[in-house]
Amino acid sequence: MSSDEESLFSDEMSDVVPLKREERVRLDKTGSRDSSLDQRREAAVVDKRDDGNILTEEGLAIAPLDPWYVLEYKRPGVQNGVFRKLKQGRYEADARLDLHRMTAKIARKELFDFIQESIRLGIRSVMVIHGKGESKAERERSSILKGCTDHWLRELDQVQAFHSAQPRHGGTGAVYVLLRKSEEQKRENREKYMKGRVPYDG
Repeated sequence: MSSDEESLFSDEMSDVVPLKREERVRLDKTGSRDSSLDQRREAAVVDKRDDGNILTEEGLAIAPLDPWYVLEYKRPGVQNGVFRKLKQGRYEADARLDLHRMTAKIARKELFDFIQESIRLGIRSVMVIHGKGESKAERERSSILKGCTDHWLRELDQVQAFHSAQPRHGGTGAVYVLLRKSEEQKRENREKYMKGRVPYDG
């Protein structure tokens, strides 16, 4: 560029004001993010749990179980004789839930609703059919549902005990479940027990 051209260029640019640069924002690499995004995500989780379902959601690595694995669980305080009768299938199931062909997501909702409804109706003994997965096509889903059933039933305070069924009731593809007595049933039992008894005055 010649000196004349430089001079001309300088004259032309003399009244030009440089653009103001935006101040750079320093990225915080500590992991904090937009708080409104966090709040929206938290609200979404709360909305999802509004149904009151406390059971562990699918995807949290509940281990699948072998088709022949025997499920058994007894809360402290449940009498051994009661648990033995449950194990032997001597309590008639007043309600049944069949989880066959359900996804874990649907089974989670169905099992939770089924137990809550059974408690509301005063039912004490129920059966849950999760399947064994003996055929190749069924194997993966049934073993996952079996693992989920074992995990979920332990999470419910209303469940007193459970045990895999006898062969005549589906064997290791089903489980007997003993539920806690409702407050009304406890009251009725107390009244029945006290009926005809004479209070001791001392």
